[in-house]
Amino acid sequence: MNHELIDSPEYGSETDALLKVLADAPAIDGSYEALLLDREDLPDPALAGLPDPRVSLDDLTIELPGRTLEARVYRYATQPRPIALWLHGGGFIGGHLRDIEYATSGIAANGNVTVVSLNYRLAPENPYPAGLHDTYDTLQWIREHRTELNGDGRIVIGGQSAGAALAAGSCLLARDEGTPLPDRQILCYPTLDLHPDEDWHEWYFATDEIPATGVPLHADSLAGLPPTLMLAAGRDSLRPDALAYASRLDEAGIPTRLVEYADTMHAFLNFPAALSAGRHAVELIGADLRSTFSAPPS
Repeated sequence: MNHELIDSPEYGSETDALLKVLADAPAIDGSYEALLLDREDLPDPALAGLPDPRVSLDDLTIELPGRTLEARVYRYATQPRPIALWLHGGGFIGGHLRDIEYATSGIAANGNVTVVSLNYRLAPENPYPAGLHDTYDTLQWIREHRTELNGDGRIVIGGQSAGAALAAGSCLLARDEGTPLPDRQILCYPTLDLHPDEDWHEWYFATDEIPATGVPLHADSLAGLPPTLMLAAGRDSLRPDALAYASRLDEAGIPTRLVEYADTMHAFLNFPAALSAGRHAVELIGADLRSTFSAPPS
């Protein structure tokens, strides 16, 4: 496995400037009421950027047993293409598909794929494994509705931070349940281990009995998982999770590409208007998908 390091002189200064902006913002007091208010905040285009104008956007309702989920579809091509299920971050307790539209639309355009961006259920109202089940069941839903979505039968799953954990956990669950696996998983700065000091941990994990689908680094084996693109950030406390999981995938014989963005921060894909690393990563993910699906489906 190659460990690709991507660096640029502006990464550090841009990260410093953004961290100062975020530090100067009003602090959230950590209460449930404050969390609800934070969920209502709309992304600032000066930081989050705007959707790629090359793609079409359509809202989608996904009916699953006992719940209805919201999603948004980003289409670049008119002919059938692979479908990428994408999961936002937010510590399992926050975040929304609208926070990452630069990334999801850009991945659709640069990757020549159709992206389905999912709003999964959040804790504390819906602790583990609700979000995992939403992700896994949506994977099956996409397979069943691929004709309506203009899919060609090939599927990718990816996400950022908590969303990447749900993607990784869903692949483990699919392997263990014997259901079809995605053709590729894309994990961007994922949280894959226990992090009891983080605010979200207690709200998300309502039990001490947590299987590997919730903490993928604790899986006994990673054999049989899809080929993987792993993105890490040099100034991210979760960097060890990404590096350790990539190493274990490689040791298990899974084709794994590890790309680290030096001197940038966690969640850099959420701030592409302020962080050139985020813009670069969207293009890199797109190029990776074009390469993965360069041949027509068999």
